[in-house]
Amino acid sequence: MRNRCSFTCIFVAATLLVSAAVAQQVLTESGTVSGIRADGLTLYKGIPFAAPPVGDLRWRPPVPAAAWIGTRKADAFAPACMQVGVSMPGEIPPAVSEDCLYLNIWTPAKTAHEHLPVIVWIYGGGYINGSASMPLYWGDRLAQKGVVVVTIAYRLGPLGFLALPELTRESAHHSSGNYGLMDQVAALQWIQRNIGAFGGDPRCVTIAGQSSGSISVSILMASPLAKGLFQRAIGESGGLFEPLQLGPKYLLTNAEHDGDKYAASVGAATLKELRRLPATLLTGNAGGIVHAVIEPYVLPLSPYEAFALGEQNDVPLLIGSNADEARSLVDVQHDTAASFDSDLERSVGQLPPALLAAYPHATDVEARQAQLGLERDLRFGWDMWAWARLQAGTGKSPVFYYSFRQQPPFPADSVYAGWGASHFAELWYVFDHLDQSPWSWTTADRKLAGEMSSYWVNFARSGDPNGPGLPPWPGFTNVKSKVQYLGDPITVGGVANIQGLSVFDSVYTVVRGKPFAAQ
Repeated sequence: MRNRCSFTCIFVAATLLVSAAVAQQVLTESGTVSGIRADGLTLYKGIPFAAPPVGDLRWRPPVPAAAWIGTRKADAFAPACMQVGVSMPGEIPPAVSEDCLYLNIWTPAKTAHEHLPVIVWIYGGGYINGSASMPLYWGDRLAQKGVVVVTIAYRLGPLGFLALPELTRESAHHSSGNYGLMDQVAALQWIQRNIGAFGGDPRCVTIAGQSSGSISVSILMASPLAKGLFQRAIGESGGLFEPLQLGPKYLLTNAEHDGDKYAASVGAATLKELRRLPATLLTGNAGGIVHAVIEPYVLPLSPYEAFALGEQNDVPLLIGSNADEARSLVDVQHDTAASFDSDLERSVGQLPPALLAAYPHATDVEARQAQLGLERDLRFGWDMWAWARLQAGTGKSPVFYYSFRQQPPFPADSVYAGWGASHFAELWYVFDHLDQSPWSWTTADRKLAGEMSSYWVNFARSGDPNGPGLPPWPGFTNVKSKVQYLGDPITVGGVANIQGLSVFDSVYTVVRGKPFAAQ
């Protein structure tokens, strides 16, 4: 901590914040960067927080970025990390490169002495795609409410999560995989050392993410490597809490075995050959190498085990999921009662009869609704409920739990038609970016966007989303399971879809061989 504070003091003292309308300069640990000031904010694009993970640095922990002489213009977003497809339907594919470890900063600070709260956004995309520069994630509207917003990049797919016996042997930590998570930690370490120069407070950092970005938040709360790097956490629709018996692929030995098969599939007999292959070849054939690994360095315990033992990074937590998560992810148009069981098994594998029975599917209409409900609860609902209960049970910091229920006015002729309050849908409101999409937003939509973005900013500021002019948001406890229903209007209710979630709990208890830890 002493070294961290001394670095910050040096950078704050050396910071040059120019009040001209065009550019502002800040001295970071690697050199001076200049950003563009407009609309009361300064935006810095494409600042390197680590060296390019290429050549011999491929599949290694990130190392510091090289220093530069003079002033580096931070006026263009860096390419996204190598990936396949896009993270959201309708998204314009980003430019990509293996040289991708950069971050972006939106700050309202005019001096380096404002000590503003910091929100660090971790993008989603199933660990196979995603971008720190997607317009929906831009931090301008949140920054105008008094926070510094940082969006960070991290390696994806096989380049970010490959485990191999040979990689484990060469590692000083006797582990492999999780390079993308190491990138996230490296970005948070960079923020600790540098964000004070941008007017941010390194002692008031909130990590936030959606989908696999939210899974990352759950992992960072469980990781000893991330201890002290953040003081609040926000998770939207994603966590990693299922029994490991149902996900043996996460264990290092199994991940190494999958890595061996992957290496053979791309024609590489050795790690040296793998490091010579083009990045496009490696990402074009992901081979299922798109998930975190339980290994000794980043994640020695699964998030469930870490929370159950009370060993999580114990910080205030704001989490939740959406009422219609699966509508944007699952095509149920052709589902029938007769094919329900077989279709579901192809999608997620064989499920216990008790789970299937909890989602009635006697008719075709019921079958379509059952698949949406089961996928919603399986992929998102149970994890968020488990996460809330674990933190409320073993942590000392508060939990604030939401259910997003607003249905955006997705046009009937758009790729989003019929989504409702689906996966992704809350993002327009959280970032207060309704005007990025020319849809028929209502007064109620705009009011909710203002309220949700204020909740998120308040939480980043104090660890509590409540504030003047906002509907009260009660904390979640295991005695009083109060959930904030984010819609028109905002109300308070119980845990949504509790009947199905309780069946999941019962099944997981049998699989795990012992009751849920928070009971």
